[in-house]
Amino acid sequence: MTLVSEFAVPGLTDGEFTQFQRLIHQRAGIFLSEAKRALLVGRLARRLRELGLTSFGAYYAAVQAGGPAEMTRLLDAVATNETHFFRESAQFDLLREKVSGEWLQEAEAGMRSRSVRVWSAACSSGEEPYSIAMVLEDCLGGLGWGIDILASDLSTKVLDQAAAGVWRADRAEPIPAHYLKGYMLRGVGPEAGKVKAGSQIRSRIRFAQVNLRDAEWQVCERFDAIFVRNVLIYFDAPTRAEVLRRLVGHLAPGGYLFLGHAEGMAGASLPLKSVMPAVYRLALGPGRTA
Repeated sequence: MTLVSEFAVPGLTDGEFTQFQRLIHQRAGIFLSEAKRALLVGRLARRLRELGLTSFGAYYAAVQAGGPAEMTRLLDAVATNETHFFRESAQFDLLREKVSGEWLQEAEAGMRSRSVRVWSAACSSGEEPYSIAMVLEDCLGGLGWGIDILASDLSTKVLDQAAAGVWRADRAEPIPAHYLKGYMLRGVGPEAGKVKAGSQIRSRIRFAQVNLRDAEWQVCERFDAIFVRNVLIYFDAPTRAEVLRRLVGHLAPGGYLFLGHAEGMAGASLPLKSVMPAVYRLALGPGRTA
């Protein structure tokens, strides 16, 4: 017997691909090259099936007519959310061994308050902000410091996962043993095979949806460090330069900007000094020295 699928994935015409390219770039700053055509088909096929649509053109019309909710579904589908704990570990070594020490020295000298604010600006399913929280809790939390981490992403789906703070146990393998023991909980019974972020680090993180491509962000404060890693590579050069300019505007004097190793500052003229590959520091304010 030959089994016939109930849903045959329709072809994506050149015109339909161009429509989605333009819409996704306009709303999210993500440029889908021709090489991403198959990825787009794969990511959207399930939604077409759910809606009972037989063409990508019909889905494009549904997105246009569906308001913010359907647009969010589209952007959730195309966003790439690959991440893991302590990704690019040398940057976390820098945060622990150099940056946190500088903040402590500045506080001792009366040059800053005993509080720190960090933004994880493309947090995906949360491994990055929880990694930041573990480092800062270890270095500063026991000394009574205030630690405020804003974790944001374009995708509401991964934000929900991040806020839940639960992962398969194998996802926790990159976490150093003393952090794993001190800040993560192992599931038992029905939750066996999972880990959950403990309340000590969960209390340090707040979550918000932020589209870095939006004309306005619901973010007003300045940060001592901003992590915006492995997302700028999806933007074209003008969008990348504009997002970087605006992010730097949210850095406190002497603040650190952490990028992904595949990213850089090419084409962006900003008052930043290279600290190590993919890590930059904003000029210090008056009365402060490096």
